[in-house]
This record gives sequence, structure tokens and C-alpha cells, in this order.
Amino acid sequence: MGQGSITRRYRFCAAHRLHTDYLSIEDNRAVFGKCNNPNGHGHNYVVLVTIGSPGVSQSGRTMDIDALDRIVTERIVTRFDHRDLNQDPEFATRTTTGENLVLLIWDLLVTQVPEGQLKKVAVVETRDNYFEYTGSALVAARS
Repeated sequence: MGQGSITRRYRFCAAHRLHTDYLSIEDNRAVFGKCNNPNGHGHNYVVLVTIGSPGVSQSGRTMDIDALDRIVTERIVTRFDHRDLNQDPEFATRTTTGENLVLLIWDLLVTQVPEGQLKKVAVVETRDNYFEYTGSALVAARS
């Protein structure tokens, strides 16, 4: 019998500015374009969290969907909703790109769910920007 999975959808609204101190002002504008606006800009983010089937995990624990919802709400939604991502301590040394956001969300969740249950985290930033991480390879799709 193969292992199934379930994906839950969560939402938060946040602002950010794509900017790095490693580049000059001109280079930041060239690389990030309108997303480098000094006043920032916002997104209605959608976060997709995929876990292994809500049965027994490798460690013998089960992943309850209500528990997952509580974890994601506490660790992700409450932390980022209606915030400026650039002000989050985890972004003090990295740019607030979708790639970095999906990595951070994975890191915030992977230790909170039973071992081996977290399969994928995805972030939909805009209609055309989707980022996902499976713990081993970052996949970014931009149109």
C-alpha cells in the first residue's frame, strides 16, 4: 500500500522590499525592479503544506490535521500576517525573496510535525510566482 499525502492551504498578508546590502542602490534597482521600492509592497500569500498520510509516521506518531492547523497558525500565519517581512529577525541577513520565505517556513515547521511527515511547503506569492521546497531541492517557478 502506497503512502498518501494531504495538502492544507493557509493565507497571510505581508509587505516586504526586495533589497540587499550586498548590492549598490543602482544594482538593487536593476536586479529587483519595482519590487525594490523603498516603501515596499505587499502580497496576499498562500502557503501550501503537504504532509504524509495522517496515519502512523516512521516514528510511530500520527499527524492530526487539527494539530497541523494549530502549528501552522501559530508558527507561520500569526508570525507573518500583516507584518513587514524585512523586520523579521530571520531576514536580518537574507533577502525577503519567495525562495528564502519558503525555506524559512520549512525550517519553522519541520521540527514541529512528527519526523518524516512534512513532505513539501509551497508559497504562492503572486499569480505568476510559486515557490516550493521538499527539504532537499528548491523549486521556483516564475513566469
